This record gives sequence, structure tokens and C-alpha cells, in this order.
Amino acid sequence: MREATIERKTTETQISARLVVDGTGKYEITTGIRFFDHMLELFAKHGAFDLTLRATGDLDVDQHHTVEDVGIVLGQLIDQALGDHVGINRAGYFVLPMDETLAVAALDLGGRVALVYEDRVGVPLVGDLQTELVHDFFHGFAQHAKANVHLKIMHGRSNHHKIEALFKCFARALRYACSTDERLKDQLPSTKGLL
Repeated sequence: MREATIERKTTETQISARLVVDGTGKYEITTGIRFFDHMLELFAKHGAFDLTLRATGDLDVDQHHTVEDVGIVLGQLIDQALGDHVGINRAGYFVLPMDETLAVAALDLGGRVALVYEDRVGVPLVGDLQTELVHDFFHGFAQHAKANVHLKIMHGRSNHHKIEALFKCFARALRYACSTDERLKDQLPSTKGLL
């Protein structure tokens, strides 16, 4: 089974998490930021990942440390769970409509780090989440999953829908990238011989 468990403790956050890549979308998540919890729940469900995550952070200071560090941990979980990456599709993309909103996600787990991000969110808060931190979450993920991540809202009205569509779309693109291909089961998905 492709899975990983991480305990990350800093002076700012304490995070314990377990991820099963080939799961069924089960989750137990608490970060102290309810809208963020909801986005991570959507990530687990739409990616068919089993995710248990408990984060305690210095929310009295700001949400930044908690949100970014959860992104870091999620990237580490994916990287560890995939091991040598042999047999995976490596890249994935998804286009997702959510009512009036359209999101696009494309990613590559090829070992090169990049984030290109455009959410078109025009308010500082959605629910209790500071919206500028969604970028930091995905940046932390990209760095620690060693991935290229491209996320874009093409159009939309509701800021809630924009962020939600990004998380769902990202999850489905990642689900495909992590999936295995029977024809490639003994191969590293790279002509270089390493990722």
C-alpha cells in the first residue's frame, strides 16, 4: 500500500498526518481553520486519498504558519508515499466546472519545483480562511512534493466557488498523476533515468 505518516513539529506548528494514496476518500481533518478543513476534506474525497491530519498552530499570531506548513506536510506525504515513483503516470490535469466557476489544474511530479497560480479571488476572507494563504499552501506543496503545479480560475463570480473548484481540480489532477499504468509498471516515468 502506498502510504506515508509524518510528524512535523516547529515552534509555530505541530502537525501529525497520514495519507493513503490508493484510498477511498476517507478523512479526519482539523486545523483550527474551518474553511481550510473543508478544502482539505474536498481534496481527500475528490482525490480518493485517505487523509488523517491534525494541525495545531499559532493562530493567535496569524493563519500563515498553519496553512503553509500543512501544504509542506501534504507535499512530503505524497513524495514519501510514492517512493521511487516507478510506474506512476507522473503528470495529470483536470478541468472542473463548479456552477459559474471554471478551474484548471495541471501538475507534474517530475522532481522540478514550480507554482503558477491565479485564483481571481477578490476578498481577504472566505469563511474564516485568509484567502492570500491559499497560494502559500500550494507553494509549500509544490516545493515538498517536488512538483510543477499550475492552477488557474478561468472565470467565476463566487469567491467560495473559486477556491473550492481549485482544491477539487487539484485533487483530481493529482489523483491521475499518482495513478499507476500497467504498461509502465516497471519503468520510471522519465527518459533521464531519474526524477
